[in-house]
Amino acid sequence: MRFFVLAGRVLYAAIFVMMSLGHFSRPVIAWAASQGVPLASVTVPLSGLVALAGGLSVMLGFRARIGAALLVLFLVPVTVMMHAFWAVPDPMMAQIQMMMFMKNISMLGGALVIAYFGAGPLSLDARTPVTAASPMSVAA
Repeated sequence: MRFFVLAGRVLYAAIFVMMSLGHFSRPVIAWAASQGVPLASVTVPLSGLVALAGGLSVMLGFRARIGAALLVLFLVPVTVMMHAFWAVPDPMMAQIQMMMFMKNISMLGGALVIAYFGAGPLSLDARTPVTAASPMSVAA
């Protein structure tokens, strides 16, 4: 079962690591600018760095709570700005954007779970001593 947590972290983080590289390409920056992203030539590559750092952190289980927080920081504005299905006049495109919005909402939920519980077994975090109390040891 311990391998399930490792596999889950790797599979969850893979999308952030893989798609972050596109944030440095002209087409992605131009598309973001067309969606109203302010200073897209700066904010899009910066968001790519945040997604990459958060994704690698979660994938490796190294300071995974911080990495998950970075993914939350990435997902909230991206979800609202880039997948605003309620503002899309074409019904088919609105449906596609709603699916992308809901995908991001589910990924946001996963990031929040990792931010709370941490990386779990078979992680770099599990190999280092914890200085703060684990949420599992704190009385509810």
